[in-house]
Amino acid sequence: MNTHILLTGSSRGIGAAIADAMQTSGNRLVGHGTNSGIPADFSQPGAAQSLWERALETLDGRIDVLINNAGIFEPVPLETDHDAWVEGWERTMRVNLTASAELCRLAVRHWQSEGRPGRIVNIASRAAYRGDSPAHWHYAASKAGMVAMTKTIARAYAREGILAFAICPGFTMTGMAEDYLESRGGDKLLADIPLGKVAMPEEIARIARFCAIEAPESMTGAVIDANGASYVR
Repeated sequence: MNTHILLTGSSRGIGAAIADAMQTSGNRLVGHGTNSGIPADFSQPGAAQSLWERALETLDGRIDVLINNAGIFEPVPLETDHDAWVEGWERTMRVNLTASAELCRLAVRHWQSEGRPGRIVNIASRAAYRGDSPAHWHYAASKAGMVAMTKTIARAYAREGILAFAICPGFTMTGMAEDYLESRGGDKLLADIPLGKVAMPEEIARIARFCAIEAPESMTGAVIDANGASYVR
């Protein structure tokens, strides 16, 4: 039976690489993005549920794998006006964490209602463990929340065949990371990565495909690092 997949943030970077990696062996994938599938603005209430319902309809009423990759990385310096700082925090939390949580809930309920297994793969970040820059408290917190949510789902629903995995990349060569490397001094940041280079999106996509399709059931709850040994737990 073909695997039906919903992938958020599929327009570029890691998401686009995951979409390419999944388009094999007859899998059916619905992407989320302005140019790559179903558009949905996760900063708006109701957007995640609307995406789920439209994806479910496109995939003939069955989703087997949910991959939460969509996210934003917008700096909010500490000296920003207080209301603007809070607004930036809440926007990042809604896009990076709340929308992912809504989709995870909808996925779990979908599988429970049909009495069958399913898989969730959440793309988190090294920042969940190591933290991030002073202008990115909100980003690090959102990714830490995603990791905690993944572990909770894995523990709660494993007996029902519902598996959950988190992937924590370090710097990955996407447009978002390139801008950050340039702003922080690329050479200095690369010196902090023992491997001497940032990951390519295709590397993260291979891990995501493994978790979504091939990983043994006993791996549920695993958090997989891919950061060139820049943070070793």
